[in-house]
Amino acid sequence: MEILDGIRDRASVRAFLDKPVTRETIESVLETARWAPSGTNTQPWSVAVVVGEKKQQLAEQIVAAFQDGYESAADYQYYPKQFAEPFQNRRVTCGMALYEALGIERSDRERRREQWVKNYRGFDAPVQLYIFIDGRMEKGSWVDVGMFIQNILLAARGHDLETCAQAAFADYAPIVRQALELPEHQKLVCGIAMGYADWDDPVNSYRTEREPVEGFTSWHGQD
Repeated sequence: MEILDGIRDRASVRAFLDKPVTRETIESVLETARWAPSGTNTQPWSVAVVVGEKKQQLAEQIVAAFQDGYESAADYQYYPKQFAEPFQNRRVTCGMALYEALGIERSDRERRREQWVKNYRGFDAPVQLYIFIDGRMEKGSWVDVGMFIQNILLAARGHDLETCAQAAFADYAPIVRQALELPEHQKLVCGIAMGYADWDDPVNSYRTEREPVEGFTSWHGQD
């Protein structure tokens, strides 16, 4: 896959085929992703690869916590407490596009909740990655982890795999750490569902727009 096409065509996939991904393929994705840059080469990330029965068990733990009204115990604040424009409009538009693709009315809270729960099952992808940062690091290292995550998303495409980065898992950081027997200083950044896309599922038919270059760029100095 040509790298520019791989970047432009990448999308968050939310339905996957029941097709296993080999350990060798997962290792190859991570082998490529590990070359992400980081300040003074600190490489502050770590990855937990969860598959098979363990993946299902952890997913059901998180779903049960969600159904019981579990309050967020995230290691960090992902979204602002109040969205300003244009961010709020982009967020609403994204959600509406998803539910329109699935034929879910805005008033249908039950179906919207069912769709949200699919997050915690990794959309039935065969592979669930959990991305952690060493909590002893500071904000700059979170930028590094973001670049590492993007490398995973793109490297996966080189193996005909698709992904969905999921901040939704961050709310359940203590549950994930305990299930995977990880130390407290490992802070959960997000999950990544990974597998072979089911392109026949309508959820994978929608796309979000992006701001044109002139909308976020200013030029200084010579043309």
